[in-house]
Amino acid sequence: MIAILRKDAPDGAVDQLVSWIEKKGLDAHVSHGENETIIGLVGDTTKIDPFLLESMDIVERVQRVSEPFKKANRKFHPEDTVVDCGFGVKIGGGNFQVIAGPCSVEGDNLLEIARAVHAAGATMLRGGAYKPRTSPYAYQGMGERGLDLLLQAREELKMPIVTEVMDPRDVELFVEKGIDVMQIGARNAQNFNLLKEVGKTKTPVLLKRGIAGTVDELLMSAEYIMSEGNDNVILCERGIRTFETRTRNTFDLNAVPVLHYLTHLPVVADPSHATGYTRYVEPMALAATAAGADGLEIEVHNDPAHAWSDGAQALTPAMFADTMARIALVRDAVTGEGLE
Repeated sequence: MIAILRKDAPDGAVDQLVSWIEKKGLDAHVSHGENETIIGLVGDTTKIDPFLLESMDIVERVQRVSEPFKKANRKFHPEDTVVDCGFGVKIGGGNFQVIAGPCSVEGDNLLEIARAVHAAGATMLRGGAYKPRTSPYAYQGMGERGLDLLLQAREELKMPIVTEVMDPRDVELFVEKGIDVMQIGARNAQNFNLLKEVGKTKTPVLLKRGIAGTVDELLMSAEYIMSEGNDNVILCERGIRTFETRTRNTFDLNAVPVLHYLTHLPVVADPSHATGYTRYVEPMALAATAAGADGLEIEVHNDPAHAWSDGAQALTPAMFADTMARIALVRDAVTGEGLE
């Protein structure tokens, strides 16, 4: 349930209404937009008489929200959420960012890759220190040493880092080390214990869509994080499993505008995992940009043929620089803003 307040509602009256709602045992979330103020009521709304609520002087109207996701719902928060990822890098609300780097951290070559993507215009560095793999015999990542290498690159280049957390027990370590953005991978999109654990922090979370997850399931996963108090959630469309075998996944570009309609959270697209092949990454990156994504996550490696994981979908630094130039052209054509 949401209460849309009158434009002239005084702050004192709004505070009193929030207090009244909370005394009924519900959470009240106030969203101040340019044109209206909305109070979202989360909890057992049967305790609230909507006609009584609508009769209050400062209330314009009351609206039921049928979707099960509340805090992530645009009806609760009409204005776009802007997530601050550190170093002045913000995403959402017209702020477009490109996250680039290797699939996994392999060693000192991370710095070489980081410098190259930074020079090409990437604003955030990605790299997996912990890697979920289909085979238990495949490379699982460098662990804490990988985190330290990412932090070393961040310190040199002054750019935020994005890296995946797989275990609720590791969340505290990520927070202590000051990881800028914790990524929840597709395999953990419904690991509810992990979602709740990252929700207890204030660290931004890049939440990927599940391997065969629906849009609503993605939003409910975001709701798990936000229900614990962390509103700094970035959604990521990375392709879903279908009957098609010519690409690694089927890149659901529909999801970008659909998510923008349903939620206020930023939406990022990952054309690397979506397609699985280098030759398809650039065209799908351009398509996602044109579709209105708030950012892109692209895998880049200095020697893809010898990458320890996912080399088949990685761009070389030179290819990435060329792709970035084309992304800027698409951004300029669609928004008139290009890349900062």
